[in-house]
Amino acid sequence: MGKIIAIANQKGGVGKTTTTVNLAASLGVLEKKVLLIDADPQANATSGLGIDVDSVESGTYQLLEHTLEASETIVTTNSPNVDLIPSHIDLVAIEIELVDKDNREYMMKEAIKDLRDSYDYILIDCAPSLGLLTLNALTAADSVMIPIQCEYYALEGLGKLLNTVKSVQKIHNADLDIEGMLLTMYDSRLRLSNQVVEEVKKHFANMVFDTIIQRNVKLSEAPSYGESIIKYDASSKGASNYLNLANEILSKNKEKV
Repeated sequence: MGKIIAIANQKGGVGKTTTTVNLAASLGVLEKKVLLIDADPQANATSGLGIDVDSVESGTYQLLEHTLEASETIVTTNSPNVDLIPSHIDLVAIEIELVDKDNREYMMKEAIKDLRDSYDYILIDCAPSLGLLTLNALTAADSVMIPIQCEYYALEGLGKLLNTVKSVQKIHNADLDIEGMLLTMYDSRLRLSNQVVEEVKKHFANMVFDTIIQRNVKLSEAPSYGESIIKYDASSKGASNYLNLANEILSKNKEKV
C-alpha cells in the first residue's frame, strides 16, 4: 500500500514545489510508482512536469469537489513512473466552495483512498498557507515533509505549522507523522546558511533529513523547460541532492534501494 506524504510550509519560496517535483522524479527513476497531487492554485508543480496549465480541464479542483473519480483526473508526465493530478487557477475558489460542506477536511482523503494500491508514493504539493487545501492534504497524508530554507527567517512560522500538525493529529488524523524537515537553498559559503543548519539540527535533531538541498542554478532553470532536475541535468548537484533525498526516504521507510 502506497505512502502519502504532504510537502507543506505556509511560508512561500522555501522550495516546496521544487522538492515535490524533483523528489517525485527521483523516486520514479529509482523505479517507484509515484503520483504527484498539485494542491496549489499556482499550479507550479503542474507546469514543472511539462503540463500546459491552460489546457487542464480536470484535476485537483474536480477531485476535491468529487465531481470526477480520482482516476479520471490523473495525467501521465514526461518523468518515468510519475503521474500527476494537475492544478489550475480555478482551485483558488475551492476553499470558499467547501466551507459549508460536511466533512470538508476529509474531501481529499475520501477522493484518493482507492489510489493507494496503485502507487508506492503519493506526494501532495501544498499551497503556501494553512487554509482548507493544506488541511485536506494533512488529513489525507500519512506524514508531512517540511522544507526549511537556510535563510534568516527560516524558523519564522515553523511553530505555527507544527501547531497545525498537532491540531490535525488531535482532531482529524491521529496517524499523521512528521516525515522530516528538509533544509533547502543551502550555500556552504555563507555563514548564515551554516548557522541555520546548526540551529535547526539543535532544535529538531532526528527530525531533520541528513540530505541538504544546496543552491543550484540548474534547479532554478529546470521548471522553465517543464522538466524535473533529473531530466534537465542528471549530472547536476541538484539532481544528486534529490536522488540522495529519495534514497534516504526509501531507507527510512525500510525499502530496498
